[in-house]
Amino acid sequence: MLRYIGLRAVMALAVAFAVSLAAFFLLNLATDPAHAIAGEDATQEVVEAIRARYGLDQPLPVRYFEWLAGVLRGDFGESYYWHKPVAELVASRAGVTLALAFSALAVTIAIAIPLGALAALNPNSWIDRFALGVAVSAQAVPNFWLGLIMIIIFAVTIPLFPVSGDDSWRHFVLPAIVLGASSVPAVMRLTRTGLLDVMSADYIRTARSKGYRGWSLLYRHALRNALLPVISVLAVQLGQKFGGSVITESIFAINGLGRLALESILGADIPTVQMLIFIFAIVFVAMNLLADILNAALDPRIRIG
Repeated sequence: MLRYIGLRAVMALAVAFAVSLAAFFLLNLATDPAHAIAGEDATQEVVEAIRARYGLDQPLPVRYFEWLAGVLRGDFGESYYWHKPVAELVASRAGVTLALAFSALAVTIAIAIPLGALAALNPNSWIDRFALGVAVSAQAVPNFWLGLIMIIIFAVTIPLFPVSGDDSWRHFVLPAIVLGASSVPAVMRLTRTGLLDVMSADYIRTARSKGYRGWSLLYRHALRNALLPVISVLAVQLGQKFGGSVITESIFAINGLGRLALESILGADIPTVQMLIFIFAIVFVAMNLLADILNAALDPRIRIG
């Protein structure tokens, strides 16, 4: 088991390094940071002075390894736009995005797994067709449209929840539903497919002969094996929600990392953008690693293979 975890951890670190390398070079080649800091009307002398001040006159490989060494020391650099340490900006907004991501994942689990289980217990029935219809609808609706509709209905027409902000749990209800709905189709279909495969297994027939039926059969015998692929998808979805909440946070004016990323892109704040990309990649890779470990713990055949 330790060897399996070690191999997966080495692969995760390699992916994180590759993402940091690609993000740094692409961002710095796409625009000139010195011009972005100085502004459009700055003279060449001012641009050169800024380039020397921030070390932008060094070759890109040198700047990359200096940046990477700073990250390993906990120094994420200074924001060109806010003139604050990037670490301070990230720390002030990470909690909001974490709360939103876990709330959205809870919404996904609460909707997708029961729907998938109901569809598997009643294959080819109206319940099955209804569950598949919900999945198709959730996949077809874009987040920005769903967010606007939720605001119009539940914040303006029926003022149950606030329109924007992140001051209380009520501010997270609508954004969590919007962000969580996008993951419902994949999780619901995997739950349904996994349960249908498991329900035809020999040990399930044996359990039925012992008198297990319905939810007792599902909970005691079928669910654990059927949820193995679902665990991987949920971990991946959590990583995606952590880094993919830009639209949702912008619509609901939530001051999280997604909105910080959008503001940094609009302000050409390269140090903040590249650090956020690196953080999102680390979270995504870490969630995949966690999924691999959980799957290996639940199914010894995976780590043996």
